[in-house]
Amino acid sequence: MQVIVDRLALLAEKIRTQTEIDSYRVFHGRGRTFSGLEFVTIDFFQPAILITLFLEPPLHWLDELIAQMRLRFASTNTVLVVQRRYLANAPSEIIWGELPEVMYARRGNSLFNLHMGQQQNTGFFLDIEPGRQWLEQNADGKRVLNLFAYTCAFSVVAIAAGAEKVVNVDMSSPALNLGRANHQLNNLAKNKSEFVAENILKSWSRVKKPGPYDLVIIDPPSYQKGSFIAEKDYAKVIRRLPELMPAGGLALVCLNAPELSDGFLKQQFIEQCPQAEFIERVKPHVDFPDVDPEQQLKLLVYQLPANLS
Repeated sequence: MQVIVDRLALLAEKIRTQTEIDSYRVFHGRGRTFSGLEFVTIDFFQPAILITLFLEPPLHWLDELIAQMRLRFASTNTVLVVQRRYLANAPSEIIWGELPEVMYARRGNSLFNLHMGQQQNTGFFLDIEPGRQWLEQNADGKRVLNLFAYTCAFSVVAIAAGAEKVVNVDMSSPALNLGRANHQLNNLAKNKSEFVAENILKSWSRVKKPGPYDLVIIDPPSYQKGSFIAEKDYAKVIRRLPELMPAGGLALVCLNAPELSDGFLKQQFIEQCPQAEFIERVKPHVDFPDVDPEQQLKLLVYQLPANLS
């Protein structure tokens, strides 16, 4: 537990000395780099400290951790939330403090709406930050297609970085509504973004219509029954890239499935889009260490040539 206490001490110092703190992962046990702590992660979304338990912790472990935290954090400027992902519906419990009526993830000058304690996911994924950084460097002047857009954080980043337009596609209307709210929250021009509520695998004509695109982001759930199962459905998306980017362009291809290596994605490109050139695998975030790099989030970049056919 000492490594967690040390990380929390650094967080306490940040809270003491900084007014606004970017959201970040305080401790990542899921990567199995800390023996005996594989069941826990800790995130900070100011003012909330979120402890997520993926398995039932050892007897008294959580009580001891909370006791340590009470010595370092005041309930007046922090909120401690514990989410038990190993239980049905992943219930959350507030240990101390009171959640603000509206919660945000902070990323530099950008804010993103959260639904803290209401759903399994908060609405903003910290581990994909290297992908957002890559997009910042490549979005200027581009027409971007954001597939499986969820709450559209990629879109907010792209437009802030100078993208000409971003088309966000997701089958969940509530997620896209939160995405719209994220754009409004960051005062982004309405004519820079479009939101398409469609099942991507069944609506290629609607996805293609606002194009052509210069940059495509593919960030699907790894396994969502009735929507997308990476092992069988990823190929269907990759084979569409040439028609989405007939003049060529970049694709950021994401996969958060520990059981599938980056070799899986590379094989899909060999079979479905052989003209695409592999450029790089974006380096995973240092806050998310893993004993096996192939079990980490995969972020691959491909370059498509102009379609001359």
